[in-house]
Amino acid sequence: MLSDDEIARRWREIRARIDAESVVRPNDVVLVAVTKSFPVDAWAAVVRAGGCDVGENYAQEVVTKTAEFARRFPELTRPRVHFIGRLQSNKVRSLARSVDLWQSVDRRSTLDEIARRAPEAHVLLQVNATGEADKGGCDPADVPTLIAHARERGLIVEGLMVVGPTDGDRDRTRDAFRRTVELADREGLAVRSMGMSGDLDDALAAGSTMVRVGSALFGDRPPVV
Repeated sequence: MLSDDEIARRWREIRARIDAESVVRPNDVVLVAVTKSFPVDAWAAVVRAGGCDVGENYAQEVVTKTAEFARRFPELTRPRVHFIGRLQSNKVRSLARSVDLWQSVDRRSTLDEIARRAPEAHVLLQVNATGEADKGGCDPADVPTLIAHARERGLIVEGLMVVGPTDGDRDRTRDAFRRTVELADREGLAVRSMGMSGDLDDALAAGSTMVRVGSALFGDRPPVV
């Protein structure tokens, strides 16, 4: 992993890009540091750089890092944890005490389990705005029904989350972001979590209020063993 000083430098650079390119007020754009596969030291580095939010994809990493952060860094405030990976209902119980924002929710069954294990939790609904069969997210047409179901279960729906097309095509990326913003506006949702290291500029131009950045902050991820 890069040094704390280098991560802090990159953090400042990305915040400056947000300030320069966002079409919403820059202070309204949340920068989520995607720390999956990095050690818990990455959480500490983010906090020391001035960040408040980290994103994780794997349930066991969240559980392990939460405990390790409290043990190793008692002087630091734990960052807000966003779960951004494909979410299985059977993992919700183990995550309930650690996750602050559930970003990748796309099914009624998952909403039901979150409501059972983490009452009044804050969620984003993941939308499959690219139409890719192997990508997570609900059909855009199902969003109103899922919002209503989540609210009936006492959950707080803050907004929508989307992942750009796997092939990185810029026209398709921009279209997916545009469709997500239009859907969020139509449903009166304030948060649009869209944009990662490779498509950050297009996301900011489309009106993202939350970006998920990993490699641009931390460099290459450690190999999976």
